[in-house]
Formats: sequence, structure tokens, C-alpha cells
Amino acid sequence: MAKDEKNEKSKGLLIVYTGNGKGKTTAALGMTIRAVGYDWKVCVIQFIKGSWKYGEMDGIKKLEPNVEFHVMGEGFVGIIDDDKPIEEHRQAARKAYDLALEKMKSGRYRLIIMDELSVAASLGLVFPDEFKKLVAQKPADLHLVITGRRAPDWLIEEADLVTEMTEIKHPYQKGILAQKGVDF
Repeated sequence: MAKDEKNEKSKGLLIVYTGNGKGKTTAALGMTIRAVGYDWKVCVIQFIKGSWKYGEMDGIKKLEPNVEFHVMGEGFVGIIDDDKPIEEHRQAARKAYDLALEKMKSGRYRLIIMDELSVAASLGLVFPDEFKKLVAQKPADLHLVITGRRAPDWLIEEADLVTEMTEIKHPYQKGILAQKGVDF
């Protein structure tokens, strides 16, 4: 292994994208594209999204075999068209949590993205001690990205990089609904 490769792998980062603005998942998926450019193996696990069809589901398939994309959630909890019992969402989050732990321990990936994990935790679908345990088990050379609104203070403190997306203006404020290819 070349010296630069070894140095590059020596410290896996904990990266957090949080805040009320748009772009958290998009930023994480941008990292996915960059990582595939270096022939990295990437795993994306979505903890919340799941009931809608959106572009990244098909787009990410074009990055196979370097990228695995797992939609584990049962959709947005308690909003829009959600009529599922909270326990169904908890069970889905439990499966996502177990899969995330398995993928982290496998040693197969340079980058793992846990999309909407902060939201799952803030809704009580993943308990705080489980969330901390998951992050604590991150291998030293793995880059781990966690997205979602309301990232807990301990995660922000622990992270190597934290970006907060702040909404300044949104088309919905003008009555413009979400658009295919831009918003989903």
C-alpha cells in the first residue's frame, strides 16, 4: 500500500449533517459519488424515508456494485400520509440499526451513511443509549456520516465535522411544491 493510501485510511471521520434546511441527504450522497470515484465501497442506510418513490433510489443503483442502498424506514413518521402505528416505525428503525451495526463491523466499507438517524433518535425510534453505542463502535478507519434534523449535542461534540443546513428561503413559501429531480 502506498504511503498516501495508508495516511488516507488512518483516520475515519465522523461527519454530521443537521439543521432545518434542505440538503443533508444530498450532501451525504454527494460524498457517495466522490467516494465511488476512488473505487471505495459505500453503504447507505435510510432510517426514516421509505414510503415514497424518489430519484436517488434509482440513481444510486447506477453506482453498483460500489454502493449498497438500503431503504429501511416506513416513511415519514406522523406527517404527510403516515397512518402506521409508532411501533411499526420502531421495528423498522430496529432493523436499520441492526443492519448498520452489521455493516460497520463487516470491514467491507470505507464510507457508511446513516441517513435520518438523528431524526429516528429524536422521535424515539432509536434510543439515545443505542445511538451512542452505534457511534462508539465505528471502526477507526471508517468514515461515518449521520444525517438528520436535531442532531444531539453529544453527537455534535463527538463529530469531526458538523454542518448545519439553515433554511433561508424555500420555494414552498411561494406555494411551489416539491419537484421531481430537485426535491425527490
